[in-house]
Amino acid sequence: MHQLQLVEDVRRFPQTRYLGSKLKLLPWIWDHISDLRFTSALDAFGGTGSVSFLLKSNFKQVTFNDILKSNFIMGKALIENSGQTLWPRDCSKLTTRQPERTYDDFIQRTFRDIYFTTHEDEWIDVTVQNIRSIENDYQRGLAFYALFQSCIVKRPYNLFHRANLYMRTSNVERNFGNKTTWDKPFPQHFEQFLSEASGAVFDSGISCRAENRDVFDLDTDYDLVYIDPPYMNANGLGPDYFDFYHFLEGLADYDHWENRLDQRKKHLPLKADTKSVWLDKKRVRQAFDDLFAKYRKSILVVSYRNDGVPTPEELQTLLKRHKREIRSFSNKPYKYVLSSNSTSHEALLVAI
Repeated sequence: MHQLQLVEDVRRFPQTRYLGSKLKLLPWIWDHISDLRFTSALDAFGGTGSVSFLLKSNFKQVTFNDILKSNFIMGKALIENSGQTLWPRDCSKLTTRQPERTYDDFIQRTFRDIYFTTHEDEWIDVTVQNIRSIENDYQRGLAFYALFQSCIVKRPYNLFHRANLYMRTSNVERNFGNKTTWDKPFPQHFEQFLSEASGAVFDSGISCRAENRDVFDLDTDYDLVYIDPPYMNANGLGPDYFDFYHFLEGLADYDHWENRLDQRKKHLPLKADTKSVWLDKKRVRQAFDDLFAKYRKSILVVSYRNDGVPTPEELQTLLKRHKREIRSFSNKPYKYVLSSNSTSHEALLVAI
């Protein structure tokens, strides 16, 4: 595909402030994989779905996968969906109380002064319950996408890892954040994101699907597997997406949210059964090796950082156990969304 056409197609994907999004890197990624011969592809750690969108735009049979239910809902709406849309003009009732319905006030009762104002908590309670009544899976997913993104942009750092509403509401001079975005009412954000999401829906003519499973539980019949797990730095620290976006996970499982809360912590995250292997410095290398072994018959494309653990060199060594040819690419220093590290390079490994 011509680079200018690729850039134009990528622009159709909704903007996001989601941590680690590859949206700005899509042309660079495609430049290094476009010569590969493949028809089907697995986006194993799908996240926002931007890489899946890139592959779908290039007429690949894409399987989007993510362990988070909120991401799965977005992947189903933007990748698996080939024609269903939902526009603000068609759903004005979604964001207002309907007289025939009885509403729970769970968010208002539970998260008071933690993430949003009391009025905003009420709006979210009403909106999420209205969204859940949408019968069509894809239209419901588009509405959830708009709600998730609206919640993200109204948060300091765009995360839910701290009880820090005061950063938005304190009457102080600010040298960070986006006060204009914070002050913009929820319904306006919701309409904007809903329009962007519906505008990104298209039919490539090839069936795609979304999964919500552990990557080790998926099938192996893919020509290419794109692997973009959480990055761990040299200190053994990495982004805990389950903790960072637990509020979105709660919205996605509204009926059971209360029973899943970790009441020991002030910011009320969800209980985590086990620590992710991708955030465990002692187990992460073996996890990579196991993953490469599982998909050894596929072309493997690995996104990582030059300062990550394992290092790109260590990943190449692991890949050589299972693949014959390894290509390595490094992007110029790239500042990731929400990152203060301006010296990191994006590393891309292609194993054939």
